[in-house]
Amino acid sequence: MPVRHVVVSAHNGVHARPVAELVRLAQAHELPVTLRTADGAAVDLRSVLAVMDLALAPGDAVTLETPAGPASESVLDQLTRVLAPDA
Repeated sequence: MPVRHVVVSAHNGVHARPVAELVRLAQAHELPVTLRTADGAAVDLRSVLAVMDLALAPGDAVTLETPAGPASESVLDQLTRVLAPDA
C-alpha cells in the first residue's frame, strides 16, 4: 500500500478551498485514499465533511494511504502538493 507522510504547510491550513481540491483529486481516481492524522483519526479523502471536520492547521502531520494501483503514486504526489505547496 503506497503511503505518504506529509506535514501541512499550506499557509492558512486546510480550509474550504484546499479541502475541495483534495476531494476533487481523490474522487478523480478510482482508488480510495485515506487521510490519517497524528492522533489516529482516519477519514476517506473523498468526503468533504470528513476532511473539514479534521480542521488541519499548518504544522499538522498526516499520512495519506491508497491501495496499490497504476495511478497511486501520481495521486499521492498531487495530494501532497495541495497539503504542502512549499515542499
